[in-house]
Amino acid sequence: MTIASTEKIMIQNNILIVDDHPFIIEGYKNAITRYNPKEFQFFISQAKDCKSAYDIITNSDTLAFDIAFLDISMPPYEEKGIYSGEDLAKLINETMPDCKIILLTMYTELLKIKTIIKTINPNGLVIKNDLTFDELLFAFDKVINNKIYYSQSVQKMLDLGEKDTIEIDQFDKQILFHLSKGTKLSEIPQYIPISLGEIERRKLNLKELLKIENDSDIDLIREAKNQGLLF
Repeated sequence: MTIASTEKIMIQNNILIVDDHPFIIEGYKNAITRYNPKEFQFFISQAKDCKSAYDIITNSDTLAFDIAFLDISMPPYEEKGIYSGEDLAKLINETMPDCKIILLTMYTELLKIKTIIKTINPNGLVIKNDLTFDELLFAFDKVINNKIYYSQSVQKMLDLGEKDTIEIDQFDKQILFHLSKGTKLSEIPQYIPISLGEIERRKLNLKELLKIENDSDIDLIREAKNQGLLF
């Protein structure tokens, strides 16, 4: 955040908005530009996917952003290992540590929300179903004034506490990881120091834990990602 001298001193903010829906970007821009225009001036950059956002963030001519709005689910940039808004947030934390990050998501699973908070520690976290024009302005006001903002649904989930949290150990996480990479079950003992029989038992337990009723590894991996057990 910098101070610009004009006829009246205004606070300038460099803003990044990343979302794969153009009408949502326009909504964000509309709300931001209406925020206290007598005191703040905003310079807004926008991106529609992980690649275009990566290019903006890593461009040597890009000034550090003060606030970034990042949708979590977006088309990935696999060449650079950027698969979501979470990965973009990590990149921003590394390259622009003073930037305040507001994450927006459709996820409504407690464990996933807690994982996002633990790994990213965003200044704002908003469930998209909670989002209205007034809600966006309220969140922006909180964050720009150095406060943390969680939308109503996020706060309700956090208030549930630990009772519904799913916990798995490192071996389970490694099994999920290798399955997600297409490794055959019979080959996983090459990477994890447990027997094939134990791996098969753990896989069955994971499906029961995540309520996967068929034998599909794809469904298992998808639900593990939804629950924040696999990245």
